[in-house]
Amino acid sequence: MAIHYRFAHPWLLYLLPLAGIGIHFLYKLYGQSAERGNNLIIDEIHKPGAGVPKRMAPLILITTVITHLFGGSAGREGTAVQIGGSLANFCSGLFKLNEADKKTLLTAGVAAGFGAVFGTPVTGAIFAVEVLAIGRISYKAFLPCLLAAYAADTTVNFWHIRHTHYHIDIVNTATGVFNMQLPNDLWLPAKAILAAIAFGLVAYAFTKTVHGVKTFSLKLIKGWLIPVAGGIVIIALTFVLGKPDYLSLGVDAEYPGAVTIVSAFKQGGADAISWLWKLIFTAITLGTGFKGGEVTPLFYIGATLGNTLAGLLNAPVSLFAALGFIAVFSGATKTPLACTVMGMELFGPQYTIYFALACFTAYIFSGEQGIYSSQQVIKYRLPIFKINALIKKLKR
Repeated sequence: MAIHYRFAHPWLLYLLPLAGIGIHFLYKLYGQSAERGNNLIIDEIHKPGAGVPKRMAPLILITTVITHLFGGSAGREGTAVQIGGSLANFCSGLFKLNEADKKTLLTAGVAAGFGAVFGTPVTGAIFAVEVLAIGRISYKAFLPCLLAAYAADTTVNFWHIRHTHYHIDIVNTATGVFNMQLPNDLWLPAKAILAAIAFGLVAYAFTKTVHGVKTFSLKLIKGWLIPVAGGIVIIALTFVLGKPDYLSLGVDAEYPGAVTIVSAFKQGGADAISWLWKLIFTAITLGTGFKGGEVTPLFYIGATLGNTLAGLLNAPVSLFAALGFIAVFSGATKTPLACTVMGMELFGPQYTIYFALACFTAYIFSGEQGIYSSQQVIKYRLPIFKINALIKKLKR
């Protein structure tokens, strides 16, 4: 609703710096530890401490709506996950649960929030247990997570809230060496792996850019001037590009022909570097204190990059948009299993082998750390795939 209101009143974008000031002071006055967002919830699951404040739920909801209303490039899953975690923490105190049960309930809250916002309950359950640690999955809380995610998704459906539907429509009429139609499509898996390497590297770039913008802002700018600077840069970039395609979620089109996640599934539905612009817009938005999530922007980045790579590799556009959609997210959150299942829930199980190839390859090539700094690193991948080591070798 907020996004469509801005569509009807595009001048609201010019108030983005003022919106940033409002968000800054809301968290300064009332936020306390809630400003840490998803990382706070993950920390509480690992080791319960001060708890997740009840005010997190209304604060993240209000500030995410403000961000979207005035054009900030952010997602919405962070809101759902934090609301789920905040309510779960409240209920654990209400029923005086012990530490183990509190951890389970918090994890279930994450699953419920994620499953409800995307209409993917199984993915939500797997994501909740997989995102906690890189290299280890504990299934102790999986059943409660699955029940919570299913209940949340059912509740959303009860209110007749519809999720965006995506469709893979493979039409391959190209010719040439890269497009030899061999038995069982032997070239297509190779192309998918090649694209997935790019998806992983872009996921790595996204993580580093968001953290870099945040660090740079804190060093050079102080207090409420940080979101003001971020808002001004977003306005300036939109003015230079001459179109608002990289603002807000990027799911619905503000005007005919706009680049969106949905359009990326069609031939010519994205510009060659739409993925890069969305990465920049989102890094500035989140890195300068605006609120929302990272996941939907990651979907946008992945789908538009997949669209571009499909053209370069003469591959099926909608399939590669779908692979980018889930694989960039996989690399950034370090959840390849959840993302593989997400592909099955969103796009159908017939392409499962490609989903798995893309998600696990992107995971390998996306570096050691994801977008959530509170994730524990239990055991990393094969040493030869450590992205930092690869980059150092390339610089020599």
